[in-house]
Amino acid sequence: MNKDQVKGAWEQIKGRAKQAWGDLTDDDFLKAEGSEDKLYGVIQKKFGDTKEAIKAKLDKIHMK
Repeated sequence: MNKDQVKGAWEQIKGRAKQAWGDLTDDDFLKAEGSEDKLYGVIQKKFGDTKEAIKAKLDKIHMK
């Protein structure tokens, strides 16, 4: 995967996360540093969801 593909995948994840958790800020995404696992941690800390629930919610949004 080249740099542009990685950036595009991250932008898709960010978009889905913003759609699911509207209170996420750009600072939250900066804390995640481009890592999906770190983003799960930020969401867990802010909203109390489990990693499995976060992944399921993101996957559900992606399927729409």
